[in-house]
Amino acid sequence: MKILDRYILKSYLKTFISVFVILMLIFVLQAIWLYIKELAGKDLDLATVLKFLMYITPTLIPLILPLTILLASIMVFGNFAENYEFAAMKSTGISLQRAMSGLGIFIVGLSILTFFFSNNVIPWAEYNSYNLRKNIAKVKPAMIIAEGQFNDIGESFNIKVEEKSGLNGKFLKGVTIHKKGAKGFSGNYTTIVAKTGELASAEDSNILKLILYDGYYYDDTPPKKIADRNKKPFSKAAFKKHVMNMDLSKLNNIDLDEKNIDSKYTMLNVAELNEAIDSLKTDRNNVIEEFSTALFARTNLATLNLTVNAKKDSIYDGAILDIFNDKRKIQILDYAINSISSTQQIIKSKKGQIKVKNSSIYKHGIQLHKKFALAVACIILFFVGAPLGALIRKGGLGLPMVIAIVLFLSYHFIGLFAENSAKNGNLHPALSAWFSTLIMLPLSIFLTKRATQDRGIFEFDHITEPIKQWFNQKFNKGKLQANAIDSDAVIVHFEDKDIQNNKILSKISSVSFAIAIVLALLYFVLKNNKLPQIATAGLQISTIALIVFVFNYLKSCTSFNNLISKTEHKKETIVQQVIGAIIYPLTHFLRKQKLSIGTNYNGLKPQSIIDVAEEAPIVLTDADTKDYRIISRLSLLFFAIAAVLFVSYFILKNNKQPQLALAGIQISAISFIVFIYNYVKSYLAYNTIIQTLKQKKESPFLTLLGFIGYPLIHFKRRQKTNA
Repeated sequence: MKILDRYILKSYLKTFISVFVILMLIFVLQAIWLYIKELAGKDLDLATVLKFLMYITPTLIPLILPLTILLASIMVFGNFAENYEFAAMKSTGISLQRAMSGLGIFIVGLSILTFFFSNNVIPWAEYNSYNLRKNIAKVKPAMIIAEGQFNDIGESFNIKVEEKSGLNGKFLKGVTIHKKGAKGFSGNYTTIVAKTGELASAEDSNILKLILYDGYYYDDTPPKKIADRNKKPFSKAAFKKHVMNMDLSKLNNIDLDEKNIDSKYTMLNVAELNEAIDSLKTDRNNVIEEFSTALFARTNLATLNLTVNAKKDSIYDGAILDIFNDKRKIQILDYAINSISSTQQIIKSKKGQIKVKNSSIYKHGIQLHKKFALAVACIILFFVGAPLGALIRKGGLGLPMVIAIVLFLSYHFIGLFAENSAKNGNLHPALSAWFSTLIMLPLSIFLTKRATQDRGIFEFDHITEPIKQWFNQKFNKGKLQANAIDSDAVIVHFEDKDIQNNKILSKISSVSFAIAIVLALLYFVLKNNKLPQIATAGLQISTIALIVFVFNYLKSCTSFNNLISKTEHKKETIVQQVIGAIIYPLTHFLRKQKLSIGTNYNGLKPQSIIDVAEEAPIVLTDADTKDYRIISRLSLLFFAIAAVLFVSYFILKNNKQPQLALAGIQISAISFIVFIYNYVKSYLAYNTIIQTLKQKKESPFLTLLGFIGYPLIHFKRRQKTNA
């Protein structure tokens, strides 16, 4: 191995291991948060808890490893580009592909290892963790009598409590107990309802002693004799005090190492999944075949003509029913209606059963292809992250973290949506497992090609340059700088009152237009996520904002025409004003551009060429802007995290993952609070820089806008500080 390859691999491994450990800790803590209800109150020893964590950790690898590879690649190669190490490599004739080749071999080896890990270790971890969780759920059921829901106590009782109080929740209110039927009589035939109750047994006792007060006892257990069941016996008794003793000796002596469930699709390797899919398909085909045979038998087509004496060479052209008398017609029609109705019910019921069998086949197929897709995804995400880091030329945890999170969430949610679609039969299982990886493949090719050619991510010069030239010719943009330094140029002077009036109307129109559009779009998002009340309220506010916009837009049209009439430009026509209302943001900037050329609209004053030449420019050093740059990047990072997790909340909630959604919205709220703190600090630091440069302070409107649209404010401020 050459020195360069060793250096790149060493740098990558340092970052890779650090990021992997940090992400593993975060995801393990999240897993503990998700399963805390299953662990709390069980008096588990440390060995069992560590065993639980040991089994859960491998199942997190499919989430952690792709994100680690992506983030580490962006950070390492971004750091190389930022420190001009790539420039040094290129000066000696080493291309980007050569720099990536040694690391690429490592990633390929890692992806092969990942496949064997997902094929052997993850099924083992799923098998052990699932059985351990099932066994833990049976330990000390009396400790998990939760309020407001039914709780299974062994196989005999089901208890619901409205309220718990006292030490360890021993005093109960609103107790409802269902006693499950004996073998042969499935169902809850015995019900006990009491106003209050008390748990009188010790915590370590094998007997759960429950004392109930002021209640009723109902029993409608069916008798053993079938003849007596038609009498429907029922007994009811009231009591002031009733003592129940439940034997928990079997439940409290649970063997946590017992493993009796091994058929879940996540517990199988490739060979077992192939065998299970074949078995499931055979079973489904047999069910369909038997069902079709049964349906054919119900039609009686095979025996339809056995009781009919057909006459040869007879032709009958009339209706079949006319052969029979009226009474017989009614019987035949009634039989046909009942037969069709029952057949439809049977088909509907069987359709649901076949759908369940198909869903099981789809889940096994998805799991089979995900093992291969994960290995390939590691390679593709490396070829996304490495060239992207070289293009953005930024290392560290700032911008690379934001880009990595956005890319990974896109990759993850695309895969999640495809998997949900495949489980419902709307997408082929193989395609769903590879879908997100196939989406990333063109991106990896595109980024690698751009980085190799040392070009930007996006280049639109061939499109934007002709537009700029046309725009400059159309609106005389080139005269603006000449007017700024030409002492002989004639500047059109507007009244300050007219300028302020136009600016205020324009700002109000912009804000109301933005609110109307954003809330109108949110209406569909909220309605789709089953939040109709919030969606309706948003639509109503959007309508009010639209009315305010129309009112102020009409006033701004009058104000603009009054100002523009004093210049060489023509007034706006009614057609232009109508179109301008639809595309108001563009109209706003075009109007501002017209009013700024050759006027005092933006405070432009005549100034001689000598004054401009002699004016000493103010230059800021890196030390002057260092604090602001650090704080602003932190603000951008936490704003991005808060925004992404906020959007993810609705996506996860819509995909029936409320626990992940809740965790995401909590992290989003914390990130937003941190963002506000850093945003205020960055505002103060930015004002200090602006005062040094003797520029106009930022308007309060833009400052407030930064709370919801910080990226725009961030790049606007950066342009000013870098100018």
